[in-house]
Formats: sequence, C-alpha cells, structure tokens
Amino acid sequence: MKKEFQTEVGRLLDLVINSLYSKKEVFLRELLSNASDAMDRARFEALTDKSAQSETPYRVFIVPNREKGTLAISDNGVGMTAEEAEKNLGSVASSGTKRFLQAMKDKAGAPELIGQFGVGFYAAFMVADRVDVLTRRRGEKPVLWTSDGKGEYEIVDGDPEAADGTTVTLHLRDDAKEYLDGWRLEDLVRTYSDYLAYPVMLCPDPSEKPEPKKDKDGKELPPEPREPRQVNSMKAVWKKSKDEATKEETDSFYKHLAHDSEEPLATIRVSAEGATEFQALVFVPRVAPYDLFWPNAKQGLQLYVRNVFIGDDVKELLPRYLSFVRGVVESADLPLNVSREMLQDNAVVRRIRKVLVGKILSELEDMQKNRPADFAAFGRQYGRLMKEGVHSDWENSDRLRDLCTFPSTFSESEDKPVTLKEYVSRMPSDQKEIYWLAADSYEAAKNSPVLEAFASRGREVLFFVDPVDEFFAERVTEYDGKKLRAVDRGELDLDSDGGDKDGKDGKDDGKKDDGDAEEKRFKPLIDALAARFGKSVRQVRLSKRLVDSACCFVADEYGVSAHMQRVLKAFNQPVPESPRILELNPKAPVIEKALALAGDDSRKDDFGDLADLLYGQAQLAEGTPLDNPARFNKLVSALAAR
Repeated sequence: MKKEFQTEVGRLLDLVINSLYSKKEVFLRELLSNASDAMDRARFEALTDKSAQSETPYRVFIVPNREKGTLAISDNGVGMTAEEAEKNLGSVASSGTKRFLQAMKDKAGAPELIGQFGVGFYAAFMVADRVDVLTRRRGEKPVLWTSDGKGEYEIVDGDPEAADGTTVTLHLRDDAKEYLDGWRLEDLVRTYSDYLAYPVMLCPDPSEKPEPKKDKDGKELPPEPREPRQVNSMKAVWKKSKDEATKEETDSFYKHLAHDSEEPLATIRVSAEGATEFQALVFVPRVAPYDLFWPNAKQGLQLYVRNVFIGDDVKELLPRYLSFVRGVVESADLPLNVSREMLQDNAVVRRIRKVLVGKILSELEDMQKNRPADFAAFGRQYGRLMKEGVHSDWENSDRLRDLCTFPSTFSESEDKPVTLKEYVSRMPSDQKEIYWLAADSYEAAKNSPVLEAFASRGREVLFFVDPVDEFFAERVTEYDGKKLRAVDRGELDLDSDGGDKDGKDGKDDGKKDDGDAEEKRFKPLIDALAARFGKSVRQVRLSKRLVDSACCFVADEYGVSAHMQRVLKAFNQPVPESPRILELNPKAPVIEKALALAGDDSRKDDFGDLADLLYGQAQLAEGTPLDNPARFNKLVSALAAR
C-alpha cells in the first residue's frame, strides 16, 4: 500500500536529493551506524530474554552489485515490524526532521549534521534514486519498505524466507557508481566506522566473475569460493592506550560519535583502577550541541558494560552542567542487566561520576592556564553552564567559580572576559568590594548611567549579562575575602569605597556637610517628584553614582533588579514587585531646571512634562519598557522643537 511522507519528511528528502550536502559519502557511515544500533538493541533484549539471542554472530555485510547497480547493507539486529517501519521511516514522530529543517536555516551545508538529528537513514537518498528496506523483527512477518524519495513510500509483505534483521538496498544513481568499488567502500569504512564494535564484512560483487584458472594441462579449474572480508578493526578506541591510539583516530571517533565536522576542543582519556574499574574517552565539542539548553535534550555519554551497549543518554554519569560532554564510558563493575532505576541508585555509577567530573574540571583548569585561546572559546560556548554548576554542585563550587568569566568595564570587547581571580589581582589596595552590574547585553551594561562614578574613579565593574549570572551572585557572595556588590542596588558612596551612607567606612573630610546642604536645597524637587509618581517609585534621592546623566533607577539593597525581573518574566516565573528608587544628578542642568519648575506654581504643567520625561529616561536606561511610549515621544518632540 502506497502512502505519502509527512510534509516535513518530504521537504527533508527534497533538500537531501538536491545535494545540499557536500560529502555524499557520509551515507555509508549513517547506515552502518543504524545497523550497529540495531544489533546493540538486539543484544540488550537478549540480556533479559534468552530466546532472543542470535544464533549467528552479530555482523554487518556490505554487498555491491555492479550489474544491478545496487549496494546492500545487511545486519542481523533487532529488525522492525510494519508499524515500526512506518513510524521510523515515514513520519516525523521518531526522525526529528522538524528540528533538522529548522537547524538547516542556521547552518546549511554541513554533511555531518545528518545523524545529529536522527535522520541518518535519509542520507541514502543522496546517492540512490530508490531505496528498499527489507526488515524482520524476531517472531514477526517480514516487511518490505520502498521509496524513490519523491513524496511516497510503499509497505508490503516481504520475502517470507527473510532472516531476522534489516537489509537496506540502494539503487545507486549514475553519479554514485563509485560506491560499488571495493577499495572505495573499504576506505569509507576505515575512515568513518573503523571503531564499530561489530565486524563490517565487505562481500565480493556477485556479478563479477573471476577470471578462470587452469591447471597445468590447460583444464579449467572450478572457481575458488570468494569469502567476505572484515574491513574494520573493531577495537574500540576508548580501550586503546594514549600511545596506541593516534590523534587522527580519536578525532575521527569523536566526529562519528558527535556527528560533528570539527575536531573537539579537548580530548580526555580516563582509565581508573582500584575500587571501581572503568575506561572512558570523552570530548568537549568546539561548538555547543544544537539542543544544549532544550529541556528534553539528550546527554552525550554512552555506557557500555563488558562490551554490551547499555544506553546513549545516561544522565547519571555527569551533572547537568556538563551535559555538553560527548564520549563513551565502559565499566566491568556494573551488572549486564543494569536498568535506569539501578543506575540512579548505584554506588559504582556515583564513583564513576565523581572521577569523571574531577578529570573534566582538571582538563578545563589546564586549558585555562596553558591554552587561553581555547579556554576563551570554551567560555563563549559553555560559560553559562559553568555558572549553573556553581549554583548546583556544592562539592566543586570553588573550582567552578574560578572557571567562570565575565566581561567588564576593563574588557577590550565582550569576547575578552575576566575571571574573579583576575579582577581581584588588579583591584586598588583601598577597594573593599567586587562590583558587578546585571544587564540584558554587554552593550546595555557598558552604556548604563550607573557606571559613571565608577568610570571616573577607575573602578572596574563586572558585567553579568547571562540570565544565570544573578543566581551566580546569590551563591558566590564573596571571593578572596571581597564581598560582591551590585552597583545598581542600595546607596553607594565611592568616596568611602562602598562604605555606608554615613561615611563610617571612609573619610569624611567635610563632604558630609556638603551633601546635607545639597539634600536641603533639592528637597522641594524630591518631594514634588515623590508626590507625582506616588507608589510607582519607592524613593526619590540624590545620586552619588551619576556624573553626566540626569537620572537613573536603582533597586534598594535587597530589592529585585530590573534585569532579574525581566529574566523571571521570560521564564514565566512569578515576578515580585520591587518599586524603583529614582536617583537624580544634582549637577545636571536639567535637574536644576526641574528644581526651578517645582517651585513655580504657575508652571505645574511644564514641571509634570519634565518629570515624566525624566521618568521615561530612567526606564530606558535600565532597559525597562516605557509605561507610555506615545506620551514620551511627544515630550521628546516638544523638547526638540524648543
């Protein structure tokens, strides 16, 4: 019965068939990986069902046939029922093509992306104008799925003599006949699939007849049988020692495992002996996986127990903040029938996790010290997760905070962040606190008016521009004996370097009296603004933060910043009310003008307009949407026309 592909699958096939990918050869890697997965599943099922054990060794066969123009890839793995064939090959439900198509808009032309989205099977249509899939699950009827990739597929009963497993037959296009050459196929297997844990057997082309041989009397001898030959080494890369496995080999393994076209940023090999024995080969990708921050994203470690594949989404092996790590862990200390529930409460897994986390953090610390360019690249991709780790991993919190970086007022650019250690190392001797400002972006932070007094005094301020940064500040309240202080909260007096408003922590030298006089002079304006804005502001006061700007909003000492309010709102979390404090720059001409208007009853309307203009200006400066954009625009236009 013929059926139409779901719309997204049809669009995907369109992209593939039109050669959007530059390396068509990856089709073989994807089909061999699918075969390997099928045999892994079969072996796993056999652990709990002895009757499901295969009577023949698990192997993959590659059969080229130049006369027919076909290339077949066969395995004796788990196989599929008709329902599973339809679900896996004809619909979006399992293939992930929606995600693939969305990602294509952002990164087209990378052939290694195919398998990353679970749609590796469709790579076959890059080289074939028709694909037949003969598959049989143990105890079920065989099924034949076939399609030319032009919008329809057909599922019918398969050959009743078909063995358990799956055979994918590609009817190759004329421009893909190179993949019928034995040497070409062998080269591709060694390049992409040499590490597979199952033998990959290259069969002789049945359509090619060997030249007849004759005996010494000239009589033609019967042809010698031509046996399939194994073309992959099969030895798992993670079991090889550092000296035994070349960089090219481990990089190739990573590219296949992660479906990545680039070399990893770091390769970490672990061989643990003692109470718990295990081997691991894990990698830090140079570019973050596309689904890194998705709620249901898979984590990257595969688990093997005595050469038996257990799972490829084993979250128990690493904490969430290290979910970007890709690789393989193999242990001989876990039972073969280990289940998800057992993993969650298994002392061996906990010990493996502890060792892995320690090794990964050590590698990152070494990278930070000896490979600063690589560490900068790491920070751009994964810095946010390191900060999450500070908040969630108490055991390693101190190590993680030293791996966290932030841009600052001293950074040459956003891509030149600093660590807390670097910040403290260049603090003036009389500075008591580490200053930070949370904002939506580097540009917004850099241009915030609350920084003006810090800039005039040469004080460095860290920019917290990741959504998680303010949670980092809740966890790390001090560093090296220096308290972390938000520059847009509470009263700030840099003349006493963060001392309290009464100057108890700094020198007085007459400035307190000057401040009292200023407070008295501007009291009419402060009272008038407080009366106009009512509960919209918590307080109106003169500012020690501002140098050039007329006004700004800040939070009180324990209030919620405007940035945090926006973060909570973006994640649909309850947003606590936190009326702002309006600070005025007494040296700004517009504030002097406002003071004059506040004392002139005949110009109440003018005062109201100027007050609303200042309020809107303070909102824009802190990144808060205007309450009344239309009125603000009219006020700005009226001001410009004067």
